Amino acid sequence: MVKPDAASVPRAADGRLPGRRGLATRQKLVDCTRDLLATTRYRDLKVTDITRSAGTSSATFYQYFLDLEAVMLAVAEETAEEGLELARLIADHKWQGAAGLTSAGDLVDGFLEFWRAHRPQLRVLDLLTSEGDERFRRTRTVMLNAITRELASAITAVRTTDRNDDVDPMAMAGALIGTLANLSAHQSGFEAWNIPMAEVREAMVRLLYWGVTGPRLPRR
Repeated sequence: MVKPDAASVPRAADGRLPGRRGLATRQKLVDCTRDLLATTRYRDLKVTDITRSAGTSSATFYQYFLDLEAVMLAVAEETAEEGLELARLIADHKWQGAAGLTSAGDLVDGFLEFWRAHRPQLRVLDLLTSEGDERFRRTRTVMLNAITRELASAITAVRTTDRNDDVDPMAMAGALIGTLANLSAHQSGFEAWNIPMAEVREAMVRLLYWGVTGPRLPRR
């Protein structure tokens, strides 16, 4: 078995490298925090709620996390790591013609589903980012920037064959991914405005396709 790089192993609050049991305890605290966010607002969550759910003590919690925000950051980092998989919906996919429209639909659906499945964690990530916590901002940026760069590569590839414009690919990709992330985070808002999500989804698919290929739709 290949041992993990020490730099990638989560450390205890005092900087020590936990052993196998310590890592299991830390992970249980992270898992319980994530589960509790599904039923408890972040502002209402307390360390004692987490330790009670994990079947351990506050003293044990503070061995691994300095405060509540530290365990929230661990949850956010795990969520962002899963979010990086969205880049796979761009890489090695065709982005021209009818195949490109299918690829756009797959990416939109992937974002929508990811935000639905991780809504409580992503809400905390966005909240603490908006409040200026650099750790959460950096975590969010790493996730979305990786996806943005993958989409910029797709735009560049299409540009060499079908497109001829002077919009920077990273700027276009950043605008599209930012819009897609914001739309995904506010799905319930569209329903409150009596706008069917199916129609919103179709609009975002077209915007994404146009942004990558140019202002035309292929015949379906």
